[in-house]
Order: sequence, then structure tokens, then C-alpha cells
Amino acid sequence: MNLTVFLKGEPIARGPAEQVASVVRALEAPARANDLLAFDDETGKQVDLDLRADAAPVQRGRGRPALGVEAKEVTLLPRHWEWLAAQRGGASATLRKLVEEALRKGRGAADHHDAAFRFLSVMAGDLPGFEEAVREIYAGNRVGYDHFSHEWPAGIRDHGRKLAFPHADTHADTHA
Repeated sequence: MNLTVFLKGEPIARGPAEQVASVVRALEAPARANDLLAFDDETGKQVDLDLRADAAPVQRGRGRPALGVEAKEVTLLPRHWEWLAAQRGGASATLRKLVEEALRKGRGAADHHDAAFRFLSVMAGDLPGFEEAVREIYAGNRVGYDHFSHEWPAGIRDHGRKLAFPHADTHADTHA
């Protein structure tokens, strides 16, 4: 999972969770807890960093760890289990195929817009033009988003744009 960490509204670290956690551990603790926030770059959700220097080792569970297979519980309705049982290869193989197919399709525009909304709700919810900027994101209008977020702190504005429009040209991303 890749994260972006903000200190008082400015991005200070991006990358894998372990990498950004080491950057954050090296910082002096901020005066207010909400001055230092971390967000998942895929979902836009705020996340808690594990800042312990020595994280406990992960317990091995059921499954085939050598193959990367991990056993977890899945809750389905009886008709779902019946359908899965009737599929060639059984429930596990069918579920793996369905997940792989969904991963190949990738994330759609709505997923990106939702991620931007989650991030911006926390970081820009009180800023002028927030509602208008979000409407422009869901309309797929990057120019409109830029217009309504123009006065926002650059780190917040740019990260919101990156989440909402990840495939757009990033060469003209700043309004210095």
C-alpha cells in the first residue's frame, strides 16, 4: 500500500507504508495530532501508521504461505455457496478467478473520483470552493476542478487532482 503523509496540509512523504512510517518516526511530534495525516493513495482513505520501531512478527495462519495463499473467512448467502460449489474447481478457485478478472479490469473513473472525495473531505472540506470542486471531479472536468481549487494549498490541490484524474497529463499541474 502506497501512502502520502501530510504535515499541516503539505505533503512530506510518499511511498510504501514502511518507508513513510520511518520518515514520520524521525519527526518531532506535532502539537496537534490532526496536523499529521496519512492517506492511502489508492482509496483516498485516511490511515493510521504503525510507528512502532519493532513491529510484532506476523503470525502464520492457515493456507499455503509458500505460495502466498492466505486463508480468511468469507460470508455469503446459501445461494452464493451453492453457485460456487457448482463451479469447476470449487469455491476457492472460482473466487480467485473472479478477483483476478476484477483486478485486470482495473479501477474506473468513479473509483478515482471517490478516492479524491474521501481525501478532499478531510483536507479541504472547509476550504472555499470545496463543494464546487467535488462536483467538477464527478463531472470529469479537470479544468473546473482546477478553477475551484486554485486558491487551496498546492499540496492539497495537487494530490486531490492526482487521485481524481490519475491518467491526465501532469506537466501542467501547478498554479504557481
